[in-house]
Amino acid sequence: LDKDTSGIMICAKNDAAHVSLSQQIQAKTAKRTYLAVVRGNIKTDSGVIETQIARDKNDRKKMAVVKEGGRDAVTEYEVLERFGKYTLVRCRLRTGRTHQIRVHMEYLGYPLVGDPKYSPMKTQFAIKGQALHSQTLEFTHPRTGERMQFEAPLPEDMHKIVTRLHLGQFN
Repeated sequence: LDKDTSGIMICAKNDAAHVSLSQQIQAKTAKRTYLAVVRGNIKTDSGVIETQIARDKNDRKKMAVVKEGGRDAVTEYEVLERFGKYTLVRCRLRTGRTHQIRVHMEYLGYPLVGDPKYSPMKTQFAIKGQALHSQTLEFTHPRTGERMQFEAPLPEDMHKIVTRLHLGQFN
């Protein structure tokens, strides 16, 4: 997970588990979903962002969408709720590039609330870092072959943001 992204993640205990999990991600059988609060009102209910991502030529600490020379990056998104100036979005990763969701949403013109790297403007919400949460993780256990699914509840700071948005307390 990126720094200041909350939620669930998996760590391999050995090389065999690491290889298995990496293969599942590459084969797109491991499923990862995220919740994000973004600035702006996304007009379409859902979509797929397919680009190439590489290091930003002007800032080596950032990633950027490039026309060529990057690695393929694919993010599916679905609007869960619209709040005028903000949108709650569920994102599903088909690939796993560094900062992928953050870069893709900024590329569409809807940067994540609180993102210090890709949307450094001040926010009226109390959050440290970006409003991005790794919600679910589904994969096949490397040793037993059992299909496993895990879910992490929203952290308190994102829950408060969504509550304030529901109440219209964001002007």
